[in-house]
Amino acid sequence: MLQRLRRAERIARRPEFKKIQKFGVRTHGRFMTLLVHPNQQALSRLGIVASRRVGNATRRNRAKRLVRELFRKNKIALGLDVVVLTRREMPDIDLPSLIIDYKSALYKAVKRCR
Repeated sequence: MLQRLRRAERIARRPEFKKIQKFGVRTHGRFMTLLVHPNQQALSRLGIVASRRVGNATRRNRAKRLVRELFRKNKIALGLDVVVLTRREMPDIDLPSLIIDYKSALYKAVKRCR
């Protein structure tokens, strides 16, 4: 079984990111900020923003891998676009702490999105 996101599960284009940034619901966790916006599809999609403030390329790539893992392991059935803005501390945190932070931020965002 492949452990990667399908193309349909990814947000990759700048206009999509801008739309979600403008109209989406923003919630903050300890290690990340989530932007959530309903989409017209049956599945949820993920976008990741890891700016250079997070650190060098190795740290940014680790942060993105962690976010993809969180999204994959904690699938949401609703058709939502989720953009995760990583924070500087994220690559240094263990996965169980990130799971708790992600789930609580996502729960708050979904609640406000309705």
